[in-house]
Amino acid sequence: MHKLVVLYPKPADPDHFRDYYVTNHLPLVKNWPGPLAWRYSFDVAALEGEAPYFAVFEADFADAAAMDAALASPHGQRLAADVANYATGGVVIIHYPVQDGTG
Repeated sequence: MHKLVVLYPKPADPDHFRDYYVTNHLPLVKNWPGPLAWRYSFDVAALEGEAPYFAVFEADFADAAAMDAALASPHGQRLAADVANYATGGVVIIHYPVQDGTG
């Protein structure tokens, strides 16, 4: 599996971010071909001090090639272009292959 994580620093207007994200951006995500699963949260906390991020999004893909294809698709490009409509604090995007752990 391959994971895409989008980290959002605090925006200029948190209420606008939440409203736009839920009302406009997530409906686009729901129709995005490629992810096996996705999730998000506005309740980002640090174990100590203030969290550097306001919100987080993560999506699971079968592999890196599937993620690349989803991002390059017209729908993926539309999602990327939409970020400027709510993420005034910027965005940090990371991705990585997921290794299964055993205890």
